Amino acid sequence: MKKFKANLFGFLLATSHVTVWATDSYSPFAKEPHPTNVYWGDTHVHTNMSLDGGDYLDPMGIGLSSDDAYHFAQGKPIMAHNGMEFRLQRPLDFLVIADHAENMGMHQGIISYNSVLMKSEEGRRLRTKYEAAKGDSEKLLELYSEIQKAHGLYGSVAGGNAFRYSVWNEVTINAERHNKPGKFTAFIGYEWTSHDSNLHRVVILKDNAKRAQFFLPFSQYDSKKPEDLWAYLSDYERETHGDAIAIPHNGNLSQGNMFNLIDSEGEPLDRAYAQNRSRWEPLYEVTQIKGDGETHPLLSPNDEFADFETWLGIDEKKPENSYRKYEYARSALKFGLGQQVKLGVNPFKFGMIGSTDTHTSLSSVGENNFIGKGSWAEPSPERVTIEYPFGEKARVIHGWSFNAAGYAAVWATQNTREALFEAMKRKEVYATTGPRMTVRFFGGWDYDKDDALKPDLAKIGYSKGVPMGGDLTNAPKGKSPNFLIRAVKDPDGANLDRVQVIKGWHDKNGELHEKIYNVALSDNRRENCRGKVKPVGTTVDIKNVSYTNTIGDPELAVVWTDPDFNKNELAFYYVRVLEIPTPRWTAYDAKFFGLKEIPKEVPMITQERAYTSPIWFSPE
Repeated sequence: MKKFKANLFGFLLATSHVTVWATDSYSPFAKEPHPTNVYWGDTHVHTNMSLDGGDYLDPMGIGLSSDDAYHFAQGKPIMAHNGMEFRLQRPLDFLVIADHAENMGMHQGIISYNSVLMKSEEGRRLRTKYEAAKGDSEKLLELYSEIQKAHGLYGSVAGGNAFRYSVWNEVTINAERHNKPGKFTAFIGYEWTSHDSNLHRVVILKDNAKRAQFFLPFSQYDSKKPEDLWAYLSDYERETHGDAIAIPHNGNLSQGNMFNLIDSEGEPLDRAYAQNRSRWEPLYEVTQIKGDGETHPLLSPNDEFADFETWLGIDEKKPENSYRKYEYARSALKFGLGQQVKLGVNPFKFGMIGSTDTHTSLSSVGENNFIGKGSWAEPSPERVTIEYPFGEKARVIHGWSFNAAGYAAVWATQNTREALFEAMKRKEVYATTGPRMTVRFFGGWDYDKDDALKPDLAKIGYSKGVPMGGDLTNAPKGKSPNFLIRAVKDPDGANLDRVQVIKGWHDKNGELHEKIYNVALSDNRRENCRGKVKPVGTTVDIKNVSYTNTIGDPELAVVWTDPDFNKNELAFYYVRVLEIPTPRWTAYDAKFFGLKEIPKEVPMITQERAYTSPIWFSPE
């Protein structure tokens, strides 16, 4: 009967002059196994549940809540701490509220007279001190500092306490309320904040509130060692049958420790360390408000675009420059190849995403809609030129140095916790500094030159090779890997300047190298005989804060083959996409607030970009 129906259907199609037969798929995308959509989100947002996520204009103030964060991410208008109303031009698809595990909800509990907290003598003492300090900003700041150190009251994972459980239950239930499969994904997460060398990690759970509530967030009060965090996540998965990952961030402030080649005990990395780090940390937050972390001009002197949003500036005499190489993504990817040769496992085999690390509850990084790092950095006539003390070395941070970045782009089959999480684990993700440009990146051995121009590029990409985050092995005799790339501008943004492939490799002498290839250039430009490219130019009008898309291209697509391939060398490749120059957030501030005198060192123009996850090659 089934065979008869199929033949009858084919007959009817034929007699109706339809050029599709029953043996073919009438709707080829009905059961498409590969991701067809890119979803946009932020995996690093702090709310008033973090001690440093409240209202700095009102020490010990209530600040904005997780509900505010979720509503804002979904496109609803929210009033910031400075009294200005903000709204995203386009809603996000997913969000991770990653409040600090340390003292989570503590100051909110004191302010709201939390019944559980008030059962302890320490909780009542802090509440009494808060009542006495009301209206006195100096005393409130002292109390704020005291609460930061009250970890004994908060307890550890081992000890725990009723207040800590109540806070975590609230966090998980809030995420569950806002999670709308297919429409908006609210992940359950938190930040493990190891203040030793700024080795922070955002922990993301794939699971629902019921499962997540079995384990409390792991904090630095439990351990300051990443290895212990990984062990804790392993226990979580084993006991709950759940799923978790950790995302390191802000390596540019790690004092050379984020990608150091020694472990927490000061010992050289071993195979077990490499396996655990690769397993639990599949992604890296390569760009955020506290600067860009792709590479540093001292590490990549031949890269004309390396000095992008370099936080704290460049001073070659600084002693910390000796360990810059252990702080940035590109050098870490190279170190990973060296460790793979030594240990048989690559500990730094990560994909790349961007996120904000905002402490305002509001994830907004548009240059024309940049809300800032914290409430103290929300839009004001002073924020461009104001100076902030930073860190124990009493360094000064200039207000203009903050980076309006970034977002995470995830290729997934649908907008759900499960689909997005699995895409993160397989590293089919990329980072942008804010614009929502669409980037495809595939690697294989048999792409044709014309594949870049075909409408079914993704189908070709998956059928002939692997996507970003994948691996190529066993090079066919006489072949070099080729890469299928397509980048399309943000529909509401700037045209594209160029597409580059960044390659890193480990040679037979054990040396590590990198090279930048311009693989697609806008406006029909070509490299000259020295490999240099004429700049795309600029249309930016700083005074009127405008630009035009009369330069650059809306789309760049290419099949590129590595001309320097050696089948015996470990290598990685990732794509960097650059927009044409556009006004920076500092220019928008100057225009909006009518600022007359801006210091010459303040950048007013930016060149936004995207970084894909790498594709790795390993010899047989």
